[in-house]
Amino acid sequence: MIINRANLTEIFKNLKTAFAKQFEAAPSNWEKVAMLVPSTGSQNDYKWLANFPRMRKWIGDKNVKALEGFGYTIVNDDWEATVEVDRNDIEDDNLGVYAPQAQMAGHSAKQLPDEIVFELVSEGFTNKCFDGQPFFDTDHEVDGQSVSNKGSAVLSIATLAQAQASFGAARTAMRKFKDDEGRPLNITPNVLLVPPALEDTANALMTVDRLEDGKPNPYKNTAEVVVDARLTSDTAWFLLDTTKPVKPIVYQERKKPNFVEQTDTSSDNVFMRKKFKFGAEARAAGGYGFWQLAYGSTGQ
Repeated sequence: MIINRANLTEIFKNLKTAFAKQFEAAPSNWEKVAMLVPSTGSQNDYKWLANFPRMRKWIGDKNVKALEGFGYTIVNDDWEATVEVDRNDIEDDNLGVYAPQAQMAGHSAKQLPDEIVFELVSEGFTNKCFDGQPFFDTDHEVDGQSVSNKGSAVLSIATLAQAQASFGAARTAMRKFKDDEGRPLNITPNVLLVPPALEDTANALMTVDRLEDGKPNPYKNTAEVVVDARLTSDTAWFLLDTTKPVKPIVYQERKKPNFVEQTDTSSDNVFMRKKFKFGAEARAAGGYGFWQLAYGSTGQ
């Protein structure tokens, strides 16, 4: 094949098409547990998360809540996936090996939010959120009181007592969360997030009529099971409320993943190394929303 502008344009147009098709087809779970926050700069400040706004009876002056003194900032990161195309492969019309790479780049680009979001969930026992405490912690401060959204119970369907001590305890704890004025937040846990090792247990807990000890299952159909292999622990499980406008996890997007190419025949990369390039670029980051919308158990 002769290397000229027309042929290069056609080659990389086909690679871009392969990228786009796979980007659209690739599966994704992140929107089930996180919210998209557009970003217009290098970072976003989330100090407003310190307030969980509630309506109150208006008597006298309005009760204006000031933003807390500390900040919670999420800085955007740069992301890329790059593939080299050897000039000899173009001359020899040996381009079949690059279509699968373009497809994998599209697949990877589509799942970037998943990579960010589920890493945040896994690291929530140590990573800090807006109140300066780990996202899943035993002593979040609310109106001078210590509140926990962290447990250690094994997710179990063996007996009613064990189911109550694991899923039931997490669900009850979340539903009892209050704001800084002592009013219930009306948390509605609706997603049970687990790794593949707990998939069968979670599905059974949400579907069977009776637990393994023969007693009725009070938790049937109380949450949607979401399974993701990116969760790093085989024992940890998470209960989330995703019914609110703000979700437990934030996916912050500055620039959507997009196909890029470097095909200038006069570039140093082509002249010195006979390499063209294509791939994906994005700018994004992740962080934590209201800790009150999530409960995490280490399962051990």
